[in-house]
Amino acid sequence: MVNAQRAQAERMPDSLRRLDESPDEEFYAQPRFVTHIDDEAIAAVTRLYREYLPADGAILDLMSSWVSHLPPGVAYRRVAILGMNERELARNERATEYVVRNLNAFPTLPYGDCEFDGCGVCVSIDYLTRPVEVLREVGRVLKPNAPLVITFSNRCFPTKAVLAWHALDDAGHVELVKSFVRSSAMFEKPIGLDRTPHPRRSDPLYAVVALRRLPM
Repeated sequence: MVNAQRAQAERMPDSLRRLDESPDEEFYAQPRFVTHIDDEAIAAVTRLYREYLPADGAILDLMSSWVSHLPPGVAYRRVAILGMNERELARNERATEYVVRNLNAFPTLPYGDCEFDGCGVCVSIDYLTRPVEVLREVGRVLKPNAPLVITFSNRCFPTKAVLAWHALDDAGHVELVKSFVRSSAMFEKPIGLDRTPHPRRSDPLYAVVALRRLPM
């Protein structure tokens, strides 16, 4: 598997390479029971999820961890989470199921067509080396008109974020993520949002939101 991942890395566009191209399984082997943005930015993520993800729906939390930032008091029929560290995923109290998968090595999703009513990707999009392939898969497993909510900040593991991320400012990050969504050809026009709670006092929080395109 290691050799296959290295061969894949060699075929990547330069903008989607990372400073650290060692296997992601090594980097994420140790669980990190921490949050990667501050409490106010997390609350902004939760507000977005309350706004866009349907209550009682089947929700996919992609590149997940030990917390999903879903709004408390809102029940979901299903919360499927997918991430890199099994110990973290097993601790997630909102999850009804979990899958351990490296999407950079295997950009397919182990779900059927049109299974989910919404998808969240929280502060992780900058680590994808095959983002268009992954988002095409997200579109496949979402029901028509279901929302995709991608949130991000200026915080990251610098050696694992793609080089394009490092080359851009916050506005550029929004445009880059929108370009990934458009290139997947699975969603209506994506919109960029600045949901930073308190400039200069909290972590910034940005989002790109798009709805799964209706069948032609």
